[in-house]
Amino acid sequence: MTVLDDWLTAACAELGLDPEQVPVPVVLDLARDVAHQVVRPGAPLTAYLLGLAVGRGADPAVAAGRLGALAGTWPVELGTGQVAEPGDRPSA
Repeated sequence: MTVLDDWLTAACAELGLDPEQVPVPVVLDLARDVAHQVVRPGAPLTAYLLGLAVGRGADPAVAAGRLGALAGTWPVELGTGQVAEPGDRPSA
């Protein structure tokens, strides 16, 4: 087991959740997309929003796909007062 696996198991036990029901790759991919394409602090907040949506009945993969698509279209400030559109972004 990795540290992440250990943490997931312990956190799920603390919350009474089944770790097998956690779509880890979906959540991590979404967090990566938001952190790199929108803003780093948006990653945990977006993961929380995904959790809220799933708790209200949304399919995790569908909700994450919608949020990932939104992140992919988000304009990025370049720090120069200019905004780069998704197709104009510098490579990460």
